[in-house]
Amino acid sequence: MPSAISLSVSSPSTIARSVLTNTNDACFPTPRSLRFCGLRRDAFDMSVSFDAASSRIARLDLHSKHSNFTKVFAALGGNGAPSSSGFDYDLVIIGAGVGGHGAALHAVEKGLKTAIVEGDVVGGTCVNRGCVPSKALLAVSGRMRELQNEHHMKSFGLQVAAAGYDRQAVADHASNLASKIRSNLTNSLKAIGVDILTGVGTILGPQKLKFGDKTITAKDIIIATGSVPLVPKGIEVDGKTVITSDHALKLESVPQWIAIVGSGYIGLEFSDVYTALGSEVTFIEALDQIMPGFDPEIGKLAQRVLVNPRKIDSYTGVFASKITPAKDGKPVQIELIDAKTKEPKETLEVDAALIATGRAPFTQGLGLENINVQTQRGFVPVDERMRVIDANGKLVPHLYCIGDANGKMMLAHAASAQGISVIEQVSGKDHVLNHLSIPAACFTHPEISMVGLTEPQAREKAEKEGFEVSIAKTSFKANTKALAENEGEGMAKLIYRPDNGEILGVHIFGLHAADLIHEASNAIALGTRIQDIKYAVHAHPTLSEVLDELFKSAKVKRKPSLTPEPKPSLILQWLKSTPLKQLLSQLQFKFLEVL
Repeated sequence: MPSAISLSVSSPSTIARSVLTNTNDACFPTPRSLRFCGLRRDAFDMSVSFDAASSRIARLDLHSKHSNFTKVFAALGGNGAPSSSGFDYDLVIIGAGVGGHGAALHAVEKGLKTAIVEGDVVGGTCVNRGCVPSKALLAVSGRMRELQNEHHMKSFGLQVAAAGYDRQAVADHASNLASKIRSNLTNSLKAIGVDILTGVGTILGPQKLKFGDKTITAKDIIIATGSVPLVPKGIEVDGKTVITSDHALKLESVPQWIAIVGSGYIGLEFSDVYTALGSEVTFIEALDQIMPGFDPEIGKLAQRVLVNPRKIDSYTGVFASKITPAKDGKPVQIELIDAKTKEPKETLEVDAALIATGRAPFTQGLGLENINVQTQRGFVPVDERMRVIDANGKLVPHLYCIGDANGKMMLAHAASAQGISVIEQVSGKDHVLNHLSIPAACFTHPEISMVGLTEPQAREKAEKEGFEVSIAKTSFKANTKALAENEGEGMAKLIYRPDNGEILGVHIFGLHAADLIHEASNAIALGTRIQDIKYAVHAHPTLSEVLDELFKSAKVKRKPSLTPEPKPSLILQWLKSTPLKQLLSQLQFKFLEVL
């Protein structure tokens, strides 16, 4: 579950991967994302010479022996064989969260002998204490919210009795989902031969680390240790009445009145859950407005829909300087001070308090001092290629850091993308990840999603670099599918350059916004301009037409580049550049050679 997003206004280009492993046999494209079954690209390499008939038979035979898939492809990957580099492993990853898992799978795909060191359980924060269980709770809150909306149900002609819930069953749903996904990730690693080494990983020196009492070597090491909930000073967490997101996801109770300290992604999602289950919520926000990380226009609309009609109030511009858990019959005590003057404001008494002030990197005990690396506010310093930087500003050879531990973008899928980028590099192919193309989402009801820059960020960048910024907007109220669902509340916003059609940012608030954002994020990643994407066809009636109308409404000065200027073939170039006499002589020679 995301806690903070830090976007750099620079946008390095992303180097695309080849779709085919062998351009001589383009009729057999390589599967690129067979992630959980352990299939390897090597098994589909058509470089071996054999006829088409035997190729088809071999393929059918492989598919018929599905039970042997994992063994066959793991063997082809060489992950069970000794490393050819002279080390125990080609790659060791410290941390088996989403970032480490994604890196490990891609490493095996590249033929690297790989191990993961994990001191807790596979899946990390996202699977066990974050994204996954929170989505289970949000699924419940969404259905409860719909069933409780009598006007909404009557508009469909439906009559529903009073909705209720079983708290323990709801909690079990979240716990069971986390267990299932954790098992899936563990099995996917084992299936392709990745060694899961149990213990706390500590770096001893260059290309050397230990876990438990064992020491191993690796040609390359990736730090992927993730983060933990950030608890400010003065706050006493007891896990019962003063809790973090780790505790809240267990849903051991549903308090009548809960204060949520922080109104970002984490706080907003939990407010959706608690209010749907009957709680009253009070936000405590240090900044002057709630939801400070969102585009201001989207945040204003979201507040009108997600906060104002619900049992939610807020205090802004204040710090919770001290929070004392409930005890001896007294409620939770929250002492508020002015965020600027630090003068006391008032004291709140509530049933519970959730600390949703963000997350802190989990980098202690890594042995970074052994390689002269100093953290910055706990984060491991890295360059744009995730290479670790030491205290002297020099790169540490063969050492990388991905995910929450480096602080570039604290999102699970960003960690995975960074891990894959690192594997491309250690496999000999340069790769720089464009973080501006990575989407983010808040899974409230309705959802919020975004990619790229907010409007203030875009205008600041435009002022520095000397270009114009334009805005286009569309409403869900004009979308047939949204109206069919009686979910017309929402909008999409496009921030772009009118001179060349570059997409600077897209922000969506509405039904399934988290699913809709990827068309925009992929366009940014691929460098697709508005004048081209506006010709894409969308199925009707679908919510995707919200983005279709958004791109079509943008006014770009540059013409589309759908039909690139044809380039002359190599034969035509040779014919044009070769003198007639020489050309006739070469053709005569080739003719005689054929005879």
